Amino acid sequence: MSGSNGSPRVAITGIGAVTPLGLDAESTWQACRRGQGGIGPITAFDASHLTTQIAGQVKGFDPEAVLGKKEARRTSRCTQLALFAARQAVEDSGLDIRPIAEDVGVLVASGVGGIEVIERNVLALYNQGPRRVSPFTVPSMIIDMPAGAIAIDCGAKGVNYAIVSACSSSGHAIGEAAEWIRRGEATAIITGGTEASITNISVAAFDAMQALSTRNDEPDRASRPFDKDRDGFVMGEGAGMFVIEDWGHAVARGAHIYGEVAGYGATADAYHITQPDEQGDGARRCILRSLKRAGREPEEVDYINAHGTSTQMNDAAETRAVKAAFGPQASTIPMSSTKSMHGHLLGAAGAVEAVITVLAIRDQFVPPTINLDEPDPECDLDYVPNHGRDARIDFALSTSYGFGGHNVCLALARSDGA
Repeated sequence: MSGSNGSPRVAITGIGAVTPLGLDAESTWQACRRGQGGIGPITAFDASHLTTQIAGQVKGFDPEAVLGKKEARRTSRCTQLALFAARQAVEDSGLDIRPIAEDVGVLVASGVGGIEVIERNVLALYNQGPRRVSPFTVPSMIIDMPAGAIAIDCGAKGVNYAIVSACSSSGHAIGEAAEWIRRGEATAIITGGTEASITNISVAAFDAMQALSTRNDEPDRASRPFDKDRDGFVMGEGAGMFVIEDWGHAVARGAHIYGEVAGYGATADAYHITQPDEQGDGARRCILRSLKRAGREPEEVDYINAHGTSTQMNDAAETRAVKAAFGPQASTIPMSSTKSMHGHLLGAAGAVEAVITVLAIRDQFVPPTINLDEPDPECDLDYVPNHGRDARIDFALSTSYGFGGHNVCLALARSDGA
C-alpha cells in the first residue's frame, strides 16, 4: 500500500519507553500532558564536586528484574534500558516475530553507548592494574550492543546495526529503519534509541563546555527552552522504542496502528563541530526534505516537537529554521520542547520525543514547554508555554540536531480512520 508520496507506507504498531518521567510510554506521556518535570539532583554518583549537579534520571528501574542478576552485572545501563523499552514495544505491537524472524530487523542508536563501563574500567586499570579490567568491558561498552542484545532477546534475524550521530542518532535510526521497510528489505523493524550517560566523566565534560544548566537549587526549573533566562541543557537518560512494519502486513494481521512514519529528512550543516548554523539553514533543508519525502505541504503541519535544548545557540537557530521553512505560517504552528520536562536524552532524544509525538497525535493534544516564563525576543513562535492544549493533529514533525552539524526530521502522520 502506497502513501501520498507514492512509496510504500510504514506503520507504527508498537511503542515503548523508559524515561525520567516514567517506566513506560503511557506514564511518560501522561506526565508530559500534565507539564510534570522529571529533573532532580544527581544520585547516580557523588556530583558535589561538579558545577552541574542535576539531571533527568530514570527512577525505580530494576535491571535485575529485566535481565536477571548475572546478566545485569555484564550489561551496560544503556543496553538494559533499551531491552526494557524494546520488550514493551514488541509486546504492545502483538507481533509474532518467530515466523518472519529473517525479515525482522533491529536498528537502535546511542550517542555514547556504555560510557559508565568505560569510566569504571579505566579507573580499575589505573588504580588496580589490568587484571581488574572486566572481560565484559568491550561487549558492554560498544554502541551496537543494544541492537545486538535486542535481536538476541526477541529472535530478530534481519538487518541489525547502530547509528551514531550525536543527539540526532535515534531520529536517524527510525528514519533509516523506515527506509529498509520501504525498499522491501524488511517486514518489521524494532527501532529507537537509548542513552545512559549520567556519569562523572560525561557531566564533567559537558560542564567543561559550559553547555549545562547550573540551576542546581531549583532543578525543576532548570530546563527552560526558548526562555530568555535559559542557561544550558539538562542531561537525561532513558530509551524510546518502536515496532514499525510494512503497512499491508500490519493491516493483514489486524494490528493496532498508531500512525505512520510518513517521511524522513536528513542533512548536514557543514558549519561547526558543536554550534548549529546560526541561520538554521541545515535544519530548514532537513524539514523541507522530510515534507517532500512525505508528499506533504508545509501548511499541513499541525505540530512540531522541537529539538529545543535550552541552550542559547540552539533555540535561536531552531526558531530561525522554522521561520525560514514555513514563512508567515510558522507563527501559527504549535511547537513545544518536551526536554523542558525530561531533559536532553542525547542519542535517545529523537526516539523518546517521537514516542511523545505519536501519542500527541493519538490524543489530539499538544504537550507544553514548561518553564517558559519570559520568551527570548529571538524566540517568538508558539511554543505552547507551561500548559498543553487540545488541538487537531493529523500530521506532525519531530526534529533532532546533533554535534557535528547533523540534522534529522521525522514526519509522523495519523493513521486512517483514527
